[in-house]
Amino acid sequence: MWDKEFSNSSFGFRPNRSAEMAILQAQSYINSGYANIVDIDLKSFFDKVNHDYLMNLLKRKVKDPELLRLIWRFLRSPIQIKGKLHKRRQGVPQGSPLSPLLSNIVLDELDKELERRGVQFVRYADDFSIFMRSKRAANRMNRTITEFIKKELHLEVNRTKSKICRPSNYEYLGYAFVPSYKKGEKGIYQLIVSKSKFSKFKRELKRLTKKTIPMSFDERIRRVNQVMRGWMNYFKHASMYAKLVELDSWLRCRLRYCIWHHWKKPNKKMRSLIRLGKSQNEAYAWSRTRMGGWRVACSPIMGTTVTIERLKQRKYISCVEYYLKLRKHKG
Repeated sequence: MWDKEFSNSSFGFRPNRSAEMAILQAQSYINSGYANIVDIDLKSFFDKVNHDYLMNLLKRKVKDPELLRLIWRFLRSPIQIKGKLHKRRQGVPQGSPLSPLLSNIVLDELDKELERRGVQFVRYADDFSIFMRSKRAANRMNRTITEFIKKELHLEVNRTKSKICRPSNYEYLGYAFVPSYKKGEKGIYQLIVSKSKFSKFKRELKRLTKKTIPMSFDERIRRVNQVMRGWMNYFKHASMYAKLVELDSWLRCRLRYCIWHHWKKPNKKMRSLIRLGKSQNEAYAWSRTRMGGWRVACSPIMGTTVTIERLKQRKYISCVEYYLKLRKHKG
């Protein structure tokens, strides 16, 4: 009943639409000259939805009083905090399959207002941005749309996080934008991964490759691959080849460090190095080294024994190779 009337610029929690489409649409607007961006953050949106306003919107289409009563009871269901039930006076219960739809119904009123004004915008759930050609127009839009959100939608704008910015200072759904330096592409912006998202990804890989975590090597590889695939599939549109080359090198050292730590005793280290092709004298010297484990893991002795090919035999997947495969498939 509602989805067919939602805006084409709304991408969140809808069939056949995704965050990927929202990001590419934002990039398209920027590269078309709409490079003054009104980036508005709604303050605790899912906790601030006005129940009476939402029910009035529902009554425009839903005529069944029993269904309306059921939705009302759903909205007013109490919250359990530290074992005690607290009454809910506003907001929608998060985690329910109904909540995203109810949220889209509320924010569709914002979409219609922006369409009425004839501006370019992108919205994914409560994360939305407006794209203007001039800074003056962006300032004016920021003032008027903030007033509309407060008076008409009964929602709050987080003024500390909302801003007017240029593409170089703009992030959307984990992506950032940087100018392209290719010849003949002046004014064109390409996608990269935001610093915070890349750091978070690296921290998760570091956690999974912590040598003291009791986990078999095969299970460790499986979890690393699982995290890497999910992250890479989301960020496949970003330009990050050089970063991934560096990340791959670091990740292989982490895995080799786990192996070196697992060998534990000097004699086990010596036997393992001999089995992997080193001479007895060389294996003996390295098994008794006073170098720290990390330095050994990054040294040629581990690079030439626990090779990339041997890691691949244990199901290791290179971030760079998986990224290039995705890019080729996309192209």
